[in-house]
Amino acid sequence: MSSSSYAGFIARILVFLLVIETGNAASLSPDFYASTCPKLDSIVRHKVRKAVQQDPRMGASLLRLHFHDCFVNGCDASVLLDDTPTFIGEKTALPNANSLRGFEVIDDIKTKLEKSCPRVVSCADITTLAALNGVVELGGPSWIVPLGRRDTTTANITAANNDLPPPFSNLTGLISAFSRKGFTTREMVTLSGAHTIGLARCTTFRDRIYNDTDIDPKFAASLRATCPRASGNGDNNLAPFDPTPTAFNNDYYQNLKLQLGLLHSDQQLLGSSSTRSQVQKYIDDPTAFFNDFAKAMVKMSRLGPITGTQGQIRINCRRVNPSGVNVKEVVEEQGNMARTY
Repeated sequence: MSSSSYAGFIARILVFLLVIETGNAASLSPDFYASTCPKLDSIVRHKVRKAVQQDPRMGASLLRLHFHDCFVNGCDASVLLDDTPTFIGEKTALPNANSLRGFEVIDDIKTKLEKSCPRVVSCADITTLAALNGVVELGGPSWIVPLGRRDTTTANITAANNDLPPPFSNLTGLISAFSRKGFTTREMVTLSGAHTIGLARCTTFRDRIYNDTDIDPKFAASLRATCPRASGNGDNNLAPFDPTPTAFNNDYYQNLKLQLGLLHSDQQLLGSSSTRSQVQKYIDDPTAFFNDFAKAMVKMSRLGPITGTQGQIRINCRRVNPSGVNVKEVVEEQGNMARTY
């Protein structure tokens, strides 16, 4: 096969895969559980509200959990799977280990749903809805969540290590990482605004506060008290991304203009005229940020979903179903339930 023919063949394969992925995303619907689990929204909302009231940081943790799920082979709940003697999940990947939180909240929601509508709602959909409600509980925007995802039976620790943009990324790296998932540079700047809530570990900003020059000196000095230079000393100490870590607002972008970005990757958003202009727009118009963030989150929730009779609807979000439970049976059961309501 000539090089040109081979290139054409590869191009057709990529188009075919894109069509499949787009078709899967198109099959999602906000009303997917309207008849089979009508209490879904209220159950998730109640459980997330309770969790955020007990620990306000949890809103940000649930949002991050969703992001780390979707950016690795799509929104398929792979990030929730525990390691076993014969299975390696994604929880021990470098971006996730000793960092991701919120698994117990997902478990709590799943337990309640299994009592209300057993074997109906996927863990992938629960994670997606939990992220939405976590943002809303902290004063952020709402959006319509398309539903109908299935849960994967696999995980990919290599992709988790490679696909999630690290906190030391430069602007080019950020643009490339998001572009590979189908996001524009503008959407990358928008989704970076998720750092308006939550805290970060010392390991993620240590290099910045000791080596970067585009950082306010007083700000860097204050963080050094929390995060000593020596690796292994204070690694898990925390600092807020902005002054209001439990309020979803535009303070994150205002911080960048003052060289108060916590992560190296945060401050990189001022690295080009177009991204600087967008940062300024969100400073001047927080409503624009809220609207753009909601749209970008809907787009992210559509990354690579498993739908139809593929995958599983896990009974326990931390492990794949026993071999005797398959998704086809569950889907057929859903159809029967829908006809009886």
